[in-house]
Amino acid sequence: MPSKIVIASRESRLAMWQAVHVRDRLASLNPAAEVVILGMTTKGDQILDRPLAEIGGKGLFIKELEVAMQEGKAHLAVHSMKDVPMVMPDGFVLAAISARENPRDAFVSNKYNSLDDLPAGAVVGTSSLRREAILRAKYPTLVIKSLRGNLDTRLKKLDAGEYDAIILAAAGLIRLGLENRIKTVLTAEQSLPAPGQGALGIELIDGAAHMFDVVAPLNDPETAHCVKAERAFSRALGGSCQVPLGGYAIMENGLLWLRGFVASVDGREMVAAELRGEVGKVDGDDEALGRQLADMLRAQGAEAILAKLAGCQ
Repeated sequence: MPSKIVIASRESRLAMWQAVHVRDRLASLNPAAEVVILGMTTKGDQILDRPLAEIGGKGLFIKELEVAMQEGKAHLAVHSMKDVPMVMPDGFVLAAISARENPRDAFVSNKYNSLDDLPAGAVVGTSSLRREAILRAKYPTLVIKSLRGNLDTRLKKLDAGEYDAIILAAAGLIRLGLENRIKTVLTAEQSLPAPGQGALGIELIDGAAHMFDVVAPLNDPETAHCVKAERAFSRALGGSCQVPLGGYAIMENGLLWLRGFVASVDGREMVAAELRGEVGKVDGDDEALGRQLADMLRAQGAEAILAKLAGCQ
């Protein structure tokens, strides 16, 4: 057990809330150790004038934190699981996935109470191609505009009148005590969440056995099964911020219920499927379910959608 445990984190208010949450849990589990946070600014936080899909993807939010671990400046990093690339970089591993906050999307507006209340031409902001595809498919008269920046920045842009409404992850608003900004929490049927949404992940240097033991109590088995299935589904379809894709699992009556879709950015093409299966009996069961769901979408024509997306990149 190290006498000092250093957590690498982005410096946004939400990221620091997440890091403090993990710090406090580790401190209570390891009272003899000093647990501190190393705040850092990542490239993803610095480049805000272009959609994330254009500048390199979700990995831009974690690279600097991984370098800090490689250089021995930090023992672990805390991430929002929906920001973690589906394929982990060589030398790193997700060692724990904590219990999930509300994983659904939230409708936030100062003028309207729901998506159905928005008039034709209303401007809706989102940073997610997944959300954009869903909105374009279900509400083709709305104007969808890119919205980058941390949570506070996005809310300021809404309050400044740049958008009539914005779509955010409910978990972030709840964690920062901003539930009052949520007009409606969208159902999974309205907006299927992104893989890992609402869960926190603990990343370590692969092979750091002593740190695996330290963070193991933070792992929530049910959440981990669900998130691993979601990520396996996304990974099997080449999921990234360049692919409008949703994947969401829950445990129901002892079975994992996994739903997923992939779509064109304009929402005109979309394939979706779901399945239920057992997990936990054999290592990798949950990931096998994710791959099985991906195969079901391929049978419906997902490859053609993905090929068109690849041609646009």
